[in-house]
Amino acid sequence: MTLDPHAEPFHADGRPDEVGGQRVGVLLSHGFTGSPASMVPWGRHLADQGFAVAVPRLPGHGTTWQEMNTTGWADWYGELERAFEKLRANCDQVVVGGLSMGGGLVLRLAAEKGTAVAGVMLVNAAVASSNKQLLALPVLKRLVPSMPGIVNDIKKPGQDEHGYDRMPLKALASMLSGWKSVRADLPKVTSPIVHFRSAEDHVVDPSSARIIASTVSSRDVTERVLENSYHVATLDNDAPAIFEESVEFVRRVTGP
Repeated sequence: MTLDPHAEPFHADGRPDEVGGQRVGVLLSHGFTGSPASMVPWGRHLADQGFAVAVPRLPGHGTTWQEMNTTGWADWYGELERAFEKLRANCDQVVVGGLSMGGGLVLRLAAEKGTAVAGVMLVNAAVASSNKQLLALPVLKRLVPSMPGIVNDIKKPGQDEHGYDRMPLKALASMLSGWKSVRADLPKVTSPIVHFRSAEDHVVDPSSARIIASTVSSRDVTERVLENSYHVATLDNDAPAIFEESVEFVRRVTGP
């Protein structure tokens, strides 16, 4: 299967901290039907600060939506878990971050890995939807393979997350099923959290942010509202603020 050249995963080895000598890793996950292209600029910024960084390509992404329809939540989470364990083996501490569905995936990691996750960075994280049309999905996915997609909800002109313009419905149904397990285990999340949330988001509605904030057991939770970005905020006008504030967050939660 041909891979979109913009969907290549990204990794950086990082370097030990000058003060304590520890190596800090950061794992970043893109979202549903998206690609690493939405996270690589963020990853490069973190790598420039000396952190080890991994931005994996989730299975079925960066090729065709038809291939994505043969993958599901277990495949996407499995790839992320492998990347996390690789970082964990080479770093003293690991922080995770995710955009949209990627946010739900890293929350799952935080629930399962406990204190091995030093912190969680979310950007318009998705764990639920109030869209009533999704109620028809169990039947609809058997009748049609895809629907128009949700790619490039970006306010800033000229940006491209290199995602699919079609939404594969079998994969979508798998994501909704995965969300159920994430919501059920949110009370197990105790890691510090920062959630960058766009005031205007045409993909993820406010229900996800409310559920996350009210259900996690983390005592250190910060919500940062982005006033000048849409859903893919990592490529939007507020991206520089996300990048800089995430560096501060990583240093704070991994510091002495």
